[in-house]
Amino acid sequence: MTDRSLRGKVAVIAGGAKNLGGLISTTLAAEGADIVVHYHGDGSRDDAEKTVDAVRRNGTKAIAVQGDLTKVDAVRALFDTAIANFGGVDVAVNTTGRVLRKPIVDTTETEYDEMFAINAKAAYFFVQEAGKRINNEGKIISLVTSLLAAYTDGYSTYAGGKAPLEHFTRAASKEFAARGISVTNVAPGPMDTPFFYPQETPERVEFHKSQALRNQLTRIEDIAPLVRFLATDGWWITGQTIFANGGYTTR
Repeated sequence: MTDRSLRGKVAVIAGGAKNLGGLISTTLAAEGADIVVHYHGDGSRDDAEKTVDAVRRNGTKAIAVQGDLTKVDAVRALFDTAIANFGGVDVAVNTTGRVLRKPIVDTTETEYDEMFAINAKAAYFFVQEAGKRINNEGKIISLVTSLLAAYTDGYSTYAGGKAPLEHFTRAASKEFAARGISVTNVAPGPMDTPFFYPQETPERVEFHKSQALRNQLTRIEDIAPLVRFLATDGWWITGQTIFANGGYTTR
């Protein structure tokens, strides 16, 4: 029987310093993987180093790599560094994204460009570079949003920017299939993280909670095990977007 474990494997986690990305980093490390913890800028450096330390306490190796993934050269440098340090990459997880809740009529060109740069462009070239550099039988996993299946206002550039990633994922899953590489998306519901609350009023937060099981937002602890599954025994799942949101929405 084929060993689908992460023992001796290498995982690159884009946005892996804190919140969901940080938990995914330590979760995959606990399964035996060496971890490349990507972080965007100086504001996340301390979190990245703390996550690296946590991974090392699990008994595996880790490094932190800074980069603005809206720049294609930075995406390439991330994989260059991973391969230079660990010899290869077996799992690539992209948790990066930016949230903006704003009416269409008030959204500026700069905001549109920034939102699509991180949510669509960076995601595309992360999948592209992973497809070029990842080992055969590798796993590419991206985080999108359950708002892709919701009929709501305010999130045109967030959900709209994440929407192309479904198409990128389907195409990549076909193009990389001959090498045994699976490509998937995970779509959490509104998440109980610091990124969510500034976008919403207290009343809307309560509404979002009311739409899911046990009247709660999606928690990072609900999502990390699913990423672990897709990176191991769930290897046969590919080309899919998995909505993990406590019934917040479906399609």
